[in-house]
Amino acid sequence: MTIPALADVLATARVVALPLRTKFRGLTVREAMVFRGPQGWTEFSPFVEYDDAEATAWLRAAYEFGWDEAPALLRTSIPVNATVPAVDSAQVEQVLAAFGYCRTVKVKVAEPMQTLAEDVARVHRVRELVGPEGRIRIDANGAWNVDEAEHAIHAMADADLEYVEQPCTSIAELAELRRRVKYMAIPIAADESVRKASDPFAVVEAQAADLLVLKAQPLGGVKNALAIAKQAGLPVVVSSALDTSIGLAMGAQLAAALPELNFDCGLGTAALLAADVVTVPLVPIDGEIAVTRPEINEQALDEYAADPQRTAWWLERLERVHRRVEA
Repeated sequence: MTIPALADVLATARVVALPLRTKFRGLTVREAMVFRGPQGWTEFSPFVEYDDAEATAWLRAAYEFGWDEAPALLRTSIPVNATVPAVDSAQVEQVLAAFGYCRTVKVKVAEPMQTLAEDVARVHRVRELVGPEGRIRIDANGAWNVDEAEHAIHAMADADLEYVEQPCTSIAELAELRRRVKYMAIPIAADESVRKASDPFAVVEAQAADLLVLKAQPLGGVKNALAIAKQAGLPVVVSSALDTSIGLAMGAQLAAALPELNFDCGLGTAALLAADVVTVPLVPIDGEIAVTRPEINEQALDEYAADPQRTAWWLERLERVHRRVEA
C-alpha cells in the first residue's frame, strides 16, 4: 500500500456534512472527508466516535483506493439491498421508495428506546411490501444478549429471514445463539465481530457465524478484505458504513473482485443520503450499482462543506491517524 505525503493529502482534502433523508444510527448528518489521489477521489470517514486506533484502518483503505491500482475485477455491476433504518412501520414504504426496486431489504432492529414489537411491525411491513419472493435480513448491531436474540428471532421467523446480522456482541454469544437457533435454519452473520476484532478469524474458529459481512474501509482496504474472505472460507456479504458514493465505489470494487458473490450487497445506502459529493450518486438502479469511480461534484463540496470548527477537527484527526499509518 502506498503511503502518500501528508502534504499531498491535505492539498485536496475536503470535509463535508451531508444530510440524511431519515435518522440512521442516531445521525441526521453524515460527516466525511474526501481527497484525491493518482487513481481518483477517495474517502476517509470513520464515525466520529471511533478513536484514532480504529480509524487507522479506514485511512489505510483510503490511501489504497486513491493511490494503488485496483485488483482484477470480475463484474461490472453489483446487486444491492435496500436498507430500512429503525423507523416506525408507517414510514417503511417511504424509505423503500428511495431505493427503487431491490429484491433484498436489510432492516435495522434493536434500536435503543425501541421495543421488540416495533421491530416485528417494521419487519412485517417490509415483508408486505416486498412480497413472498423478496429477501429480508435483519441487523441488530450486537444489541441483544443471547436470550433476547433467541426470542427476537422466534418473533420474526415468520417473515422468512435470509439471515440475522450481528445479533449479539461477543463471539461466545454468537456461537451459543447459533447453536440454539440452528434447527430454524436461519444463518447468523458476523460484522462487528470481524471488523472490530483484533483477530478477524476468531469468529470463524469459534464456529460463531455462517457468513461474514465485510466492509472495505474498516478492514483496511479492498485487498485486505479480499485476503480475509479467502482465508475465512465462509460466504461473505460486502457492505458499507453509510459512505458517500466515493466510499461506496470502494465497496463496489471489493464486491467486484470476489470470486463468488452469493448475496446482495449493502452498498445501496447512497439512497439514504439527501445529498452526495458526486455528480451521479451510486444509488441503486434496478437493484444494482455500477462498478465505477463517480465524478466529484465540486459545487456539492462547497455547498455541503462542514463548518470551520468541524473541518479543523477532521484535519487534526487526519494528521494524527496519518502518523499512525506511517508508523
